[in-house]
Amino acid sequence: MNETPEEIEGLQRLLDASIATRGPQLDRIAHPERRLSAKQLVTALRGMKVLVLATVTGTGEPRTSCVDGHFLHGEWVFSTDASAYKAKHIRARPSVSATHADGERLAVFTHGRADYIAAGDGDYDELDAYYTGYYGSSPSTWGPEIVYFRLHPAWMLGFAMEASEFPSS
Repeated sequence: MNETPEEIEGLQRLLDASIATRGPQLDRIAHPERRLSAKQLVTALRGMKVLVLATVTGTGEPRTSCVDGHFLHGEWVFSTDASAYKAKHIRARPSVSATHADGERLAVFTHGRADYIAAGDGDYDELDAYYTGYYGSSPSTWGPEIVYFRLHPAWMLGFAMEASEFPSS
């Protein structure tokens, strides 16, 4: 687990505040027995998870693509090359949505703002070290200008058909 007790508490506050804004349809589907706690989420989201990332073009058109998402310190992080359209979209319009879904077993929905983190920025070296440890090579060797993103969630929901089956440690 990469989260401190304080980060887990903050994530739980976010989850509680997010579900408080639910509409009737979401309430029918994601009733309390199907919601994952912060402790369950940080346990379930260890390692790489494929995220469907939604960005917006300059003309307001939605675009989705997949990224390798890593849940670190209660936030999603991911990388790509700076030349990718998703990187350009995020740099210009940092509001994004991301979904990780594993069939009906687990789904995590996140809306927020993504920080664009280029070489020389404060978090770059820390993220590069994490990714190098995870993948066995530095992402900076995978393309000409690898950048990282940290998605600061403003809204998040963890859902599971059988939430009680997910451990919290």
